[in-house]
Amino acid sequence: MASKSAVVLTVPGPHGPREVRLTSADRLYFPERGITKGEVVEYYRAVAEPLLGVLRDRPTNLKRYPDGVDGEPFYSKRLPKGAPDYVETARVTFPSGRTAESLCPTEQAVLVWAANMGTFDFHPWPVRRADTDRPDELRIDLDPQPGTDFDDAKAVAVVLREVLDEAGLVGWPKTSGGRGIHVFSRIRPEWDFIAVRHAVIAIARRVAERLPAKATVDWWKEERGERVFLDYNQAARDRTVASAWSVRGRPRATVSMPVTWDTLPDIEPEDFDVRTVPGLFAERGDPHAGMDDAIGGLETVLDWYAADERDRGLGDLPYPPEYPKMPGEPMRVQPSRARRVTSEDAG
Repeated sequence: MASKSAVVLTVPGPHGPREVRLTSADRLYFPERGITKGEVVEYYRAVAEPLLGVLRDRPTNLKRYPDGVDGEPFYSKRLPKGAPDYVETARVTFPSGRTAESLCPTEQAVLVWAANMGTFDFHPWPVRRADTDRPDELRIDLDPQPGTDFDDAKAVAVVLREVLDEAGLVGWPKTSGGRGIHVFSRIRPEWDFIAVRHAVIAIARRVAERLPAKATVDWWKEERGERVFLDYNQAARDRTVASAWSVRGRPRATVSMPVTWDTLPDIEPEDFDVRTVPGLFAERGDPHAGMDDAIGGLETVLDWYAADERDRGLGDLPYPPEYPKMPGEPMRVQPSRARRVTSEDAG
């Protein structure tokens, strides 16, 4: 097939088949593996059912690699121009107060259309479009720091599961597609982003206190050491992580794969890629199929957060630098710099 050729794919939809144009299907997207754009599109067709279960009715950012994994990616946080009329949206509000119409996937044709534009990862918000200010999903990102790896993230995930159990929450793990692990939990959409972020902080603190040599909630990299960072700021408004079933922008075309707690000890991130995952799904189904039936609340963890603040003087933690200053937030100053300034003032 010539690199500029196009084919029309017939894709099943809720109101009958749709036709979606696929261009440059033979363009090489992952040179190390010889994986083409067409293969990525076919991958998303193969996993459309569970992926739509993850994305449906969620505002979703697209991480696009139009020149393949070796090119420069960018995020589409607003609905791209020229979208077909069947592509639906949800209005979101950014930390700045500005609003936008965000892509809201509802059917397979939307996934194919997005993949044709070079989308590797789908990054859904933790909300549904019925209420885009109240998350229905708690997300905890276990991010290995330099000197640590996926095995370290596994060890931290075991303790995280224990803490979630104590909070009355059910955790659902997945690989990040790299060295990390993401654990999600369904919650009732009754709390705003600030409360949900506080809940993640309270959970993360308990994990770090039980594994001080392996886990940390320190925002500043100079303080993390060789530990796994529990990135509580992934719970802040407008912060997203790649969805389950998303292709990641890595040379091997790995996939962020949903797994079970029973299988987590024996897996490696490289087990799951564009070529292996369709077969695994066909054979084993969706490991997270029961997630929507396991909905919990944040009452217990918010009590933990309040007690930390009241009894231990542990309040809020820093937001990312691009966010407006938040009430109760400590200074966003690197600790070594703060000590240097204080020392100079004292002198």
